[in-house]
Amino acid sequence: MHPRRPDGFDGLGYRGGSRDEQGFGGAFPARSFSSASDLSHWVTTPPDIPGSRNLHWGEKSPPYGVPDTSTLLEGPAEEPFPGSSGGGSSSVPGQSSEQLNRFAGFGIGLASLFTENVLAHPCIVLRRQCQVNYHARHYHLTPFTVINIMYSFNKTQGPRALWKGMGSTFIVQGVTLGAEGIISEFTPLPREISHKWNPKQIGEHLLLKSLTYIVAMPFYSASLIETVQSEIIRDNAGILECVKEGIGRVIGMGVPHSKRLLPLLSLVFPTVLHGVLHYIISSIIQKIVLLVLKRKAYNSHLAESTSPVQSMLDAYFPELIANFAASLCSDVILYPLETVLHRLHIQGTRTIIDNTDLGYEVLPINTQYEGMRDCINTIRQEEGMLGFYKGFGAVVIQYTLHAAVLQITKIIYSTLLQNSV
Repeated sequence: MHPRRPDGFDGLGYRGGSRDEQGFGGAFPARSFSSASDLSHWVTTPPDIPGSRNLHWGEKSPPYGVPDTSTLLEGPAEEPFPGSSGGGSSSVPGQSSEQLNRFAGFGIGLASLFTENVLAHPCIVLRRQCQVNYHARHYHLTPFTVINIMYSFNKTQGPRALWKGMGSTFIVQGVTLGAEGIISEFTPLPREISHKWNPKQIGEHLLLKSLTYIVAMPFYSASLIETVQSEIIRDNAGILECVKEGIGRVIGMGVPHSKRLLPLLSLVFPTVLHGVLHYIISSIIQKIVLLVLKRKAYNSHLAESTSPVQSMLDAYFPELIANFAASLCSDVILYPLETVLHRLHIQGTRTIIDNTDLGYEVLPINTQYEGMRDCINTIRQEEGMLGFYKGFGAVVIQYTLHAAVLQITKIIYSTLLQNSV
């Protein structure tokens, strides 16, 4: 549902106030913002939107040694970082080290955001074009064929062909964040789950997510069109074209569509299903990875085998690694459902896409699916089970780039810390 198709258009923004909001205590990721000082250490990731990748806005891993009551990890009170302002001979100089620490935390989060929303966007574009190209003979299941077709698009259409629709992606994320905040403000539906959660709280929270996906759905659909539309026949649309098209889709006005266009009511169930499943899977994976990494760091500290530099790294990177693993697992598991969802959203919109077999020429989208079930059966019969995974090689490239950026960022940060010790 987003031009760079959100994979679960989730928007978990921070809503300040006099009350503290606590994160999930069970299978969902924890988020706590108990004081203004917490904001100085934010390492944020963008909200995940069906087809995109980040779902857990504002989460942060507390510094090693500071108990986090919102997690499941119970253990004795931990010592402060070796090398923190109260440490011994290996302590880092107070003021300059603190400034470096905060700047590095900001830089790490910024690098992750840049990778997910800008550097990976060409992979998102090609992935969606392959997903909606129902008559493509080449499925591009490996990164090798994907790189070749990307080169062809860049050669024939220029770099803009791989970064189209990126602006509308941020608009969809903004709509998602705003919708979730407004709905949670005027309804009793919780934006966060308390530590002592119960099934009712989880149900109400997922209902909030579902309503958010429904509100963002028409804008996601318009954004998806901008992402897959061929640059050859594309007009220079303004940055707010996504908003205009989304509103037009709701009121039935704007660019003419064919009779095969599915009504928005037919898209509600697959859109909400994909968004909720993506949110649940990524939340569970993130929580598990965070617990494993924190327990590993805790055991290393007890064994007195943790260096000051590694202790500081443990304050930032577990959260990024957990977000990375959560997005990767949820995207891979739900890739077939995402393919079906994109085809339903694009049907009847008179969209012209690039020929992903040749790297040049254009193709019209003229499918005639009657709904989600018919789309699934048609893909299985006419394209085989691998038809659900068209363009999967782009996912491999996308997360390989993300992992490489995280590793490079970690090396740079480690070097800066070692030089300041």
